[in-house]
Amino acid sequence: MSSGERPLSEVRFLTVAEVAAVMRVSKMTVYRLVHSGELPAIRVGRSFRVPEQAVHDYLRDAFIEAG
Repeated sequence: MSSGERPLSEVRFLTVAEVAAVMRVSKMTVYRLVHSGELPAIRVGRSFRVPEQAVHDYLRDAFIEAG
């Protein structure tokens, strides 16, 4: 486990709807990010769960690129 990783028991997973709300985008945009590989996610049955830290990392990186 690298220094930046947390134990799986401490990882908080968000639904696509929750990610969309945090990012202020549509659920379809979140699905596109997941399918393109830009936003890591795991599949649980027919739905996806996104690690909360991955959302923060994505937003931070996008902000740096835009700025």
